[in-house]
Amino acid sequence: MGGAAALEKLVPVLLAFGGGVLLARRKTVPAEASKAFSDYAFLFAVPCYLFGNIYAGDLAALFDWRAIGGYAAAAGLAVVAVAAAAVARGVREPRAVALRVMAGVQVNTAYFAVPVFITVFGTAAPIFPILLFQVCVLSLAVIALMELGRPDPAGGGPGRRPARAVGASLATPLVLACNAGIVLNLLSVHVPSVILEGAAFVGDSASPVALFALGLHLGGVGLDLRGTTREELALIGFKCLLFPLLTWAVCGAVFGVRGEWLAYLVLIAAMPTPQNLFIFAQRYDVGVALSASIVIKSSLVSLLLLPLWLQTVAS
Repeated sequence: MGGAAALEKLVPVLLAFGGGVLLARRKTVPAEASKAFSDYAFLFAVPCYLFGNIYAGDLAALFDWRAIGGYAAAAGLAVVAVAAAAVARGVREPRAVALRVMAGVQVNTAYFAVPVFITVFGTAAPIFPILLFQVCVLSLAVIALMELGRPDPAGGGPGRRPARAVGASLATPLVLACNAGIVLNLLSVHVPSVILEGAAFVGDSASPVALFALGLHLGGVGLDLRGTTREELALIGFKCLLFPLLTWAVCGAVFGVRGEWLAYLVLIAAMPTPQNLFIFAQRYDVGVALSASIVIKSSLVSLLLLPLWLQTVAS
């Protein structure tokens, strides 16, 4: 895929994202409305899309265990690298380390990867197993670190709060939709076509709405490039450049992943830091300003680098 073709593929992405930025900057649509659009996408539209596509998909092709294993290994190495770098810089508090790990390794699936994959490839199916791995493994590890040593005001021992946090993570609409689609697919349960058509109708709106919401948010908060710290630059550089390259090396050279799956995994790794980083930072009162800055700036950097990654993985 040449540079011009890659840019053509990204025109719908840029249109939805740029429209949100423009309307927020002109105050035609209040930037605060981005939360309503994001909630619609996250809680309803994306789960509808995921459920319908997983239910109707070929699970044997969808869950390529070599590809998933390669991505998991790359993510594990990335976690160790980011944590070690944070400790070397003098960060010792578990929550602060976990925040940096999440910033450097986790990817924005719902608001960024799904709409980009739908636009570029016509499907977001390759994201489903990575989404489950991220939520069920990476997020749980981050939650465990965040909860380490945190007192439980409700009582009942130190394990209750992490257990509740883990349960809440697994009960998110995205995970429930994926699991429901997998179970019904495996059991060959008949789902009425009217329900699948309704889910497809709602799911088709997930991509533009999620990108529009992200644009509204960026247009409202602005972008202070001059105030970018060295730590922010390091984490954004790792997330947007080093992690995709590490994924490429581990999956391709070590696990022997080839063809489309290698391209999918590299592009997923190149997605920006998820908005959940800011939510976690607020919840645990750690690195709020740092997390907000990384989410916004990594989103912009990832968007700018997408044509390069598309051209690279297709060559």
